[in-house]
Amino acid sequence: MIELMHDALIFSFPGVHAEAVMRVELQRTLRIPDDGRDYPLPPGLGRFPLRHVDDFAARVPERWLRHGGVMLPMYQSEALWLRFVSVYDYPFVLKIGTGKINAVTGDAWSDGVCRDPQDYVVVPAQPWLDGYAVEKGVIRQFVAMPLGSGYSVEEQITGAAEHGGIQLVAHPMKAGAWERLKRKVYHLAESGVAYAAVAAPAAAYDMGLAPGGRMRQEIYEDPYRFEDWDFSHRSRCFVHIANSLVWRAITGENPPTVPPTAKEYTDAGLPWFEYYAEDLAALEGAEKLAGLKSVAQLGEQKGDVPLPENEPVTPERVIALRRDLATHEVRQGDF
Repeated sequence: MIELMHDALIFSFPGVHAEAVMRVELQRTLRIPDDGRDYPLPPGLGRFPLRHVDDFAARVPERWLRHGGVMLPMYQSEALWLRFVSVYDYPFVLKIGTGKINAVTGDAWSDGVCRDPQDYVVVPAQPWLDGYAVEKGVIRQFVAMPLGSGYSVEEQITGAAEHGGIQLVAHPMKAGAWERLKRKVYHLAESGVAYAAVAAPAAAYDMGLAPGGRMRQEIYEDPYRFEDWDFSHRSRCFVHIANSLVWRAITGENPPTVPPTAKEYTDAGLPWFEYYAEDLAALEGAEKLAGLKSVAQLGEQKGDVPLPENEPVTPERVIALRRDLATHEVRQGDF
């Protein structure tokens, strides 16, 4: 079962276990410069508004209704990240696609789950995902571009602008495996600062996600036995991305304000973040995704300027976030 509550998607499997509850948030953030440099994690700027597609059936494309799900507004060249919270630390497999392209492997979307190569993330071991896995320890940020403009990962890989949006499929751990592992399961402490800081115009409805700037972020290997996952139960959701210019015409609501630029944020002395999880192994990046052109690279090739205000920045205030480090524990470093 999936519920939309307070602009978050709640995946729950009461038929499997009462504690099998996961929240997925789609967070606004800074678009990091797409300049070839590797940046730390930008801040969260709050959740995107999510609305049921069915509530606006008369105003959305018919194929959105076929897919069902929810929708959110994004400006062209705006960035997002996905935050995952397992309410009771119950483990989940979560497959993530954009335009029916797997964000971890770069493969075309398919039913089922693959362990080798791993085509999913594990929650709560993976607290968030900001983009496409291009190298070990490096992702390229999710950046919204008009579907049909040629920038999206979907268009670069398939040559078609057919789907757009974000696809999510969740599977819980088997109840027996959870009970066996319950006392050993990883716990991700909630931090006070955390990674969450601080008439329709002639615009296309659909937005797709394209690879943006490079960011230091690991995607972690599945730490559990593959047979512990309950693939007989699943919930899936299609998240449509509406161009912010048409959001008001669809919903009657104003879209969120334009986010600050990376330069404005950095010049204000506000923090960036690094996340460390030494107890988990990171996946290698996907060759299919590593070979794609970023928005800036493709724009230069096209003779376009798709990313306004793309100047490099130097984050000077970077906060380290550590997995499983109790608030009273001192982290030991080199002498």
